[in-house]
Amino acid sequence: MQQKILLVEDEKNIAESLLFNLENEYDVVWAETGEKALQEWKAGQFDLIVLDVMLPRLSGFDVCKTIRQKDAQTPILFLTAKNQERDRIEGFQIGGDDYLGKPFNLDEFLLRVKALIRRSQRTSVATTEISGQYHFGQATIDFENYEATANGQKIPLTKKECLLMKLLIENEGQVVTRDEILSKVWGYETLPSTRTIDNFIVKLRSYFEPNPKEPQFIHSIRGVGYKFTKGE
Repeated sequence: MQQKILLVEDEKNIAESLLFNLENEYDVVWAETGEKALQEWKAGQFDLIVLDVMLPRLSGFDVCKTIRQKDAQTPILFLTAKNQERDRIEGFQIGGDDYLGKPFNLDEFLLRVKALIRRSQRTSVATTEISGQYHFGQATIDFENYEATANGQKIPLTKKECLLMKLLIENEGQVVTRDEILSKVWGYETLPSTRTIDNFIVKLRSYFEPNPKEPQFIHSIRGVGYKFTKGE
């Protein structure tokens, strides 16, 4: 059975080129607008979403945010001319899995598509093995449903946030290096900068630390990485 891709791209010449190169191997559904993308996503299951950021009316980031409210697992690859670091960081923080700036090399695009689909299949298997809840301090993380509760508030988590917390928790009391985080959470050769990890850590501390400026659970080890301690 062919894997299914939702391609969201409003530039017809780019979309036709990608369709031509993808359809030999994948079942591809093309949506030209954010609204149409959400309709297609609600109507069917996809193995990958390729999502342009600069869409008319409803942006790709807005589409991603809507999808991540219900679906934390389907990988999302952003395609965009907005390729500054702050744009990439925003894309990862809202739940994107990869970010490719326009213009891009077609071979690189196809390799990233393969890598994301392959890694998604491995993650799905791993998720069934690590399902369950983890309690620390005043917080509970539900790895199965990609959400947490802290200070009486329910917090939706992105897949990356869950994977990062799981990696830190599994290595409780031990330092996890930035390289290890990049390898195990992002999981392929073309990686975001280590500053992206730092931004994720800031976000996680804002969820779980009583005082994010004096963390009790998620500790920085200068020049190396991070360490989780459960505390009392």
